Amino acid sequence: MLKLQQTLGWVQSVDSRLCVQVSHTGQYRLIRNSFRAISRLGDGMFWYLIMLVIAITQGQAGMYHCLHMLTVGLTGTLVYKWLKHRTSRPRPFQVRQDVLLSGTPLDYFSFPSGHTLHAVAFGMVAVQHYPQLFPVIYPFVVLVGISRVVLGLHYPSDVLAGAAIGYMLVIMYSPLF
Repeated sequence: MLKLQQTLGWVQSVDSRLCVQVSHTGQYRLIRNSFRAISRLGDGMFWYLIMLVIAITQGQAGMYHCLHMLTVGLTGTLVYKWLKHRTSRPRPFQVRQDVLLSGTPLDYFSFPSGHTLHAVAFGMVAVQHYPQLFPVIYPFVVLVGISRVVLGLHYPSDVLAGAAIGYMLVIMYSPLF
């Protein structure tokens, strides 16, 4: 038990230090503004646009694929909101004065990253049905996750947990679609 506590303490320490280092890249205007824009698009705008294009261009099959995305997205929202209130992990800037806050939080808690959860979930579903979207979707998914740490809104572990949950939801729902 002591070894586990030591390991968890070490992981938390690395997570916290990495969060501080990455958030300090936000002191540069170009980086800060770029990641603010990416994060804003990750609020849903990018995904809604992708779904609209799919629905318009792909007919009934596209509507079915959009339903897949919406089902995974709605479940993701329920899961991350439940986890945020269950864990009540404060955001990094609330705990550490050396975290540079460059964005506006959408809620009070940090764990898990809902932006990352949804980026992974929507991105994976879109690429499952339309592999040709991979070169556009996956770089955006990665940038959304990075943006949350750059903006001082999440720890890297929040982003990894959000990605893992998004991945698991896609795996869970894929047999149904």
